Amino acid sequence: MAQKATFSPASYAAFRPAYPAGLYETLITYHTGSKSLCVDLGTGHGLVARALSTRFHVVLGTDPSPGMIQQARSLTPKEQFANVSFEEASAERMPFLHDSSVDMIVAAQAAHWFDQAKSFPEMERIVRKGGTLAFWGYGDHTFVDFPRATTILRHYTHGHDYDLLGSYWPQPGRSVVQNKLRAIQPPSEGWDDVRRIEYEPGSEGARSGTGTLFLHRRLTLRDCMNYIRTWSSFNAWQQVHPTARSREAGGRGDVVDEMFDRLRSAEPDWQSNGWEEIEIEIEWPTGLVLAKKR
Repeated sequence: MAQKATFSPASYAAFRPAYPAGLYETLITYHTGSKSLCVDLGTGHGLVARALSTRFHVVLGTDPSPGMIQQARSLTPKEQFANVSFEEASAERMPFLHDSSVDMIVAAQAAHWFDQAKSFPEMERIVRKGGTLAFWGYGDHTFVDFPRATTILRHYTHGHDYDLLGSYWPQPGRSVVQNKLRAIQPPSEGWDDVRRIEYEPGSEGARSGTGTLFLHRRLTLRDCMNYIRTWSSFNAWQQVHPTARSREAGGRGDVVDEMFDRLRSAEPDWQSNGWEEIEIEIEWPTGLVLAKKR
């Protein structure tokens, strides 16, 4: 996917959610055999590559974005992560990797961008027999203690009005994530032992959802606003509304400011002075796909 001019790799690294130890334990428990080489596709700022560096002899992160590769390298000091490296490349073409050389291939919040017709043949080429494929992603977050706020959030994220965010999501990728990666089907001739682990948040407090919870976080409302401004839909919205600047940046407000005005009007607990520093619990719907190479 082409990177928007307004996209900030630094903001992406600062405000996107991290993945818990339990998720990585799920991958390692599923995996069998050697742990020589792990490849992290769509590595972004290298979060997953760093996390798996203690599990594999060598970890390689790839990403088609030069900005992301630069960010990943800056956040991954060699003195601390000597076995981690990064290459600018797409999931569809990795000529620098030998046939059957990879033990595990992962993609976190990235597989929905892949061209499956081209990426699966390439992954089947480089992953060894019995090696692991692990893809996971997350959709729009839920304010688990504030259902009215969640309803308003969905209006902005799903609404297709010119001034909302819904029509600015790149498709079909966003729909793939929202549907928990169910559209990603490892071809049966190349992969078996396919497993899916999902979670859908509830609206009655933390852990009130269904499935296996992996992704949750306490954020201030300010950080939640900054997180939304890392979304691809927001960056596309900015392209169409170039004069709209956030109040924090000295402007009259953007779509995120407007959204939080409405959220605060619906939630009395968010109306006090210093509301930006109020901490809330959020959870993400997630889908994890696991498969073994035949």
